[in-house]
Amino acid sequence: MQYETIRIDCSNIFDEDSFHRVFAAMFGFPPFYGANMDAWIDCMTSLDELDHGMTTINVEKGGMVVLQLDAVEQMRDRCRRAYEDLLECSAFVNWRRMETGRQPILCLSFA
Repeated sequence: MQYETIRIDCSNIFDEDSFHRVFAAMFGFPPFYGANMDAWIDCMTSLDELDHGMTTINVEKGGMVVLQLDAVEQMRDRCRRAYEDLLECSAFVNWRRMETGRQPILCLSFA
């Protein structure tokens, strides 16, 4: 299985707006990205769908994206909502994929 590790510097996340800026910049979300968790879920669900154009980071079908979350405790302490959204929405991305017969695609690693 192919996997891609993406390091996210959570010390740059102070609120929900900065959460979306950090992820949009790191993953190359499209210009029409709505900067909300529904849009985040749509983009992250498509990490193995290069033709969808939702991210500039892609893995092959059946691959996994590991989100290496550096300084995640700082994000949790400063912006509990974004932290909880990240956990819940990552799980939802994987559930959504499994409901349609696809493999989970996100793995979180806390550093």
